[in-house]
Amino acid sequence: MKRREFLKVAGAGVAASAVAAPAIAQSMPEVRWRLTASWPKSLDTLFGACETFSKYVAEATDNKFQVQAFAAGEIVPGLQVLDAVQNGTVEIGHTAVYYFIGKDPTWALFCAVPFGLNTRQQNAWFYDGDGMKLMNEFGKKYNLYALVGGNTGAQMGGWFRKEIKTVDDLKGLKFRIGGLAGRTLQKLGVVPQQIAGGDIYPALEKGTIDAAEWVGPYDDDKLGFNKVAPYYYYPGWWEGGTAQHFLINQAKWNELPKNYQAIVTAAAGLANVEETARYDARNPAAMKRLLGAGTQLRAFPQPVMDACLKASNEVNVEISATNPDYKKVLDSMQAFRNDQYLWWQVAEYTYDGFMIRTRTRT
Repeated sequence: MKRREFLKVAGAGVAASAVAAPAIAQSMPEVRWRLTASWPKSLDTLFGACETFSKYVAEATDNKFQVQAFAAGEIVPGLQVLDAVQNGTVEIGHTAVYYFIGKDPTWALFCAVPFGLNTRQQNAWFYDGDGMKLMNEFGKKYNLYALVGGNTGAQMGGWFRKEIKTVDDLKGLKFRIGGLAGRTLQKLGVVPQQIAGGDIYPALEKGTIDAAEWVGPYDDDKLGFNKVAPYYYYPGWWEGGTAQHFLINQAKWNELPKNYQAIVTAAAGLANVEETARYDARNPAAMKRLLGAGTQLRAFPQPVMDACLKASNEVNVEISATNPDYKKVLDSMQAFRNDQYLWWQVAEYTYDGFMIRTRTRT
């Protein structure tokens, strides 16, 4: 190549670099967010989803976009996450939105409701059905943008000081329980209490409450509930799958470059899958530990389950009659659930049932 031609080519390369560098800088700005969670750090499954999210957002942006995660109480109490994000105290939160049924019971439908979707069905509804579309339409009223950020799987029915043999045993029971399950159980005489995770043990120990549900064996073992209540019931019919979400201040979401929005979405998706995997992997060993320590495992009697289903249906009818948002989301969720079980009873249920019955033979 002649010297003059070489200089022309080299000059063009320098000019291209001068143009490209500012474009890259604009697409990778320095961003600092704070994340407030509804969980204590000791719950490495739930708070772990926050840490996973922050880790991958930072790594995918060469630490240009950093999200600092704070446990419940470090910025705001665990049950005030939505308010903190809505009013801009923090940019993002991680929570179970059924905590906010006092604002609108519609929130519960995106988290867990009695006799609702299981975990895989929830993810299908969110990602490939109308779930997230409906949630983000609803969330605009609160200046929020939501992403799925975890699922506990089907939960346990909780820890009780006394056995539940009949529906009458529920009357007067002071029960820590979240979401619409509390309203459902009120119809059967229960006195529901909404208490953040870190405050349940002392309330149960002091007798302020008679029973408490949280998640399942792994978390419950860490929180030590078996030390203050002997009976462990199943299933948690109010939480066949419990979704957590990252709630993002709508204005802060809109400010992000598109590539950052994509990274946040991907990091939330990983946190979602990873959390369920952790629960599935860790619950069996935790259950063995609890039973080995003397925990008495009990199934809710069928008459109790039937009475709870009836009460739940009544609650849904009552709320739907006065809340069009609730009715719209409930109709979508229930239609999706009913179609899903047409499939599950053919393949998933029959396979799992067979494997459970024959697991000692393989």
